[in-house]
Amino acid sequence: MSTCRELRVEYLRAPIGVGTRHPRFSWIVDHRQEGYELEVATAGGTVWATGVVESAQISLVAYGGEELASNTAYTWRVRSRTPGGWTPWASAAFDTALLDPEDWTAEWVEPAQQDAVVERWSILDWIRGLGPDTPPEERLRPPQLLRQRFTVREGLVRARLYATARGVYSAFLNGRRADDQVLAPGSDAYEHRISVQAYDATDALAAGENVLGIALADGWWAGRLGLTGSSAQFGTRTAAIWQLHLDYGDGAREVVASGEDARSAVGPWVYADLFVGEHYDSRRVPIGWDRPGFDDADWMPVTTPGHDRGVLRPFTGEPIRRVRELPALTVTPTPEGAVVDFGQVIAGRVRLRLRAASPGQRIRIEHTETLAVDGTWFDNIAGINKEQTDVYVAAGDDVVEWEPEFTFHGFRYARVSGLSAPLDAADIVAVVIASDLEQTGSFATSDVRLDRLHQNAVWSQRGNFLSVPTDCPQRERAGWTGDLQAFVGAASNNAQVVPFLARWLDNLRADQLPDGRIPIFSPRSPFDAEAAATTQGIGAIVASAGWSDAIATVPWVLYERFGDRRVLEDNEEALRRWIEYQRTAAAAELPSSLEAEELTPERRRRQALLYNAGLHFGDWLTPSTMEGKPVHEAIMIAPALTGELVAPMFQAQTLTIAARIARVLDRDDADDLAARANQVRAAFAAEYIDDRGDLPVRLQGVYVLALAFDMVPPERRPAAAARLVELVRARGDRLDTGFLSTPHLLDVLCDHGYPDVARTLLWQSEMPSWLYEVDRGATTFWETWDAIAPDGSIRPMSMNHYAPGSVDDWLYRRVAGIRPTSPGYRTAVIEPAVDIGVGRVSAHVTTPYGRLAVAWSRAGGAISLEVDVPHGVSAELRLGGDTVPLPAGTSVHERPSFAPASPR
Repeated sequence: MSTCRELRVEYLRAPIGVGTRHPRFSWIVDHRQEGYELEVATAGGTVWATGVVESAQISLVAYGGEELASNTAYTWRVRSRTPGGWTPWASAAFDTALLDPEDWTAEWVEPAQQDAVVERWSILDWIRGLGPDTPPEERLRPPQLLRQRFTVREGLVRARLYATARGVYSAFLNGRRADDQVLAPGSDAYEHRISVQAYDATDALAAGENVLGIALADGWWAGRLGLTGSSAQFGTRTAAIWQLHLDYGDGAREVVASGEDARSAVGPWVYADLFVGEHYDSRRVPIGWDRPGFDDADWMPVTTPGHDRGVLRPFTGEPIRRVRELPALTVTPTPEGAVVDFGQVIAGRVRLRLRAASPGQRIRIEHTETLAVDGTWFDNIAGINKEQTDVYVAAGDDVVEWEPEFTFHGFRYARVSGLSAPLDAADIVAVVIASDLEQTGSFATSDVRLDRLHQNAVWSQRGNFLSVPTDCPQRERAGWTGDLQAFVGAASNNAQVVPFLARWLDNLRADQLPDGRIPIFSPRSPFDAEAAATTQGIGAIVASAGWSDAIATVPWVLYERFGDRRVLEDNEEALRRWIEYQRTAAAAELPSSLEAEELTPERRRRQALLYNAGLHFGDWLTPSTMEGKPVHEAIMIAPALTGELVAPMFQAQTLTIAARIARVLDRDDADDLAARANQVRAAFAAEYIDDRGDLPVRLQGVYVLALAFDMVPPERRPAAAARLVELVRARGDRLDTGFLSTPHLLDVLCDHGYPDVARTLLWQSEMPSWLYEVDRGATTFWETWDAIAPDGSIRPMSMNHYAPGSVDDWLYRRVAGIRPTSPGYRTAVIEPAVDIGVGRVSAHVTTPYGRLAVAWSRAGGAISLEVDVPHGVSAELRLGGDTVPLPAGTSVHERPSFAPASPR
């Protein structure tokens, strides 16, 4: 008989450090479930039992017993009733974290250190190419080492280490790494919350003397961040805090807490910075520093400055890890060093094997995402404090492997200099680091270019889902809200993103301003707030339409794809505060275009409904506004042209999402929110859409958003859609959409009767287009469509920006045809675009109920489909005007060809 499998707590298998007293449990079944029983227990017995529940629910079953205790080991088991009887019990385990600030007795400890050098740079400095005039070793400080000795007695049965830092750290127990994660605790809104990691330390400890070691660097706390590369944006001094909880077989419990008994010393690093890079001198390693028996008499005492423990929060989701390794494809000697091509743009670093390096030999590793058109080295990462260069100084070992500890880079190519012999390709690998999200989707076709397009989205997601969802892994590494709201649908197909994005949303809510504004990126530092308050123009933008509206879009998409009601509950208040800010701003301000006009009472009433004043990013990086101009001159053209129109469109869409959320959560004002959305739409149409369906700005993106968000009255939609097609044709069947409108472009065309135009845009290979990038060797999505021009010249732009990769969601939903019709795929449709121009497509998504997959092909006069539907999903196949219910399991379907295609 089948059994329950894939047992998970808060989306994770057997997690330790679960950060809630009311976790949710999920499992998968290979049968029709009619009911279930679930029990949770400790070593002392059962703490909650559901009894028999008559339900098909297998996802996110909420714990309903007495609140779970901190730092406690639990087991749980579940069984499912099938039409033929009960399955056997299936069991799993989880541990809770330290759940309350009161659980902490440890003190923050600061190693002996100099304050970080505070470097402040503005956007204007970045545009002008200004930067520091001193080498990194003169303005960066070394990471510190911390060690604490403690005694363990006989009979230890369980040990859990809870640790975090103001900075980034690596933890060691008796010379062993605490686990395989890197760059802990990651990026956080440190003023409000700092994530605490939980480690299973049981096997690393022994009776007698033990040592806990912490290596501590500046990281996101005090290192260089953002577009300007300014330093010390959260603080100037690093610190760490930890508690080691020891449980013995006789029932005794002990806590080893950080405090004044810890000692500190400078480590073997000359410096380590996330942006600048890492300089490591292996001659300075204090051998055995993290093991018993080491003499630390000359180490420095620590201080306990009394930092707030109330900001400590259990880490949620998957940590940053080394997720894969890429071998060198080619090694090309040049006078400046050996240039290594790893074949893929990534976020990560290089691991190098050195043979017979002499003492003091200095090896230098530089990184870049692209080479120049003639194959020479090209640094495409323009900006301050972004050297992306690592340095290793050898101690003279015969053979040694080295990988940086406290930095990462965005790169495809590395240049290695300082070697005493030619570099062997076997002695270097690229180590990909990312938040270790489970990959849950696949998409493949008979066309290699479409396959590469999909893989570019996967790699861009991997490179930018690193602690927080960033815009790019080399230049800014900021959690831009607009980028994520554009890409969240695609991201949800490719990976299990809920815990990762829920943690980021926690940070976003923490960063929300008192007046309700949602910032344009999160985490947001005190320096970011100061810079915005003291500058003008683009640098002064704090909240922006489309960006700030991520507080609505992201939770709603997660609910649609995963059925997670809690993500709506957690973000509802912040969403409503943002809506109220928009309402207040709309009533108080007029757009600059109307400030000198004498408005009629009716127009003033309409304008008071529209959030359309102030500076917004608009349809950012619209291609036609960028052409033929330097980046710093072109970037504000699209905001000036489209901001006033885009802002009320997103206002209406956010109100609509808020109304949907209110209905899901059984709020009383759902209808009122929907009515407010309709009022905004009516006012917008009266102000900006003429009788022919035309808008005042003739750009594709404006029409796309107006149609996507139902801003155009029904009787004028055909004309507006026809105008959009005119604009596409006028551009030579090429797209001209920016960050906000690109995700909706192909859907709008399909939904308004122009699937042929959508198909033409998909296959377009002239710039700007998706396949233009593929044809020029892109392995990730570029920030701008012309980052590499047709003549091969390169603009100083990011080569790894996932926002334009939102088309990947369309490939899943429209080309493969897999899409949910109710939250969490409880109901779904398979409706493939068999006339898209390929001969074969296969794809799958992992729903809360299991794998939902389709493989279709067309040959001669027939279309063949194979569909896999998990138990718990009610799905139907739509093809050629027919609708066929799909059974659970695998089914095969044959249909005559009803549309022409040119299979590739």
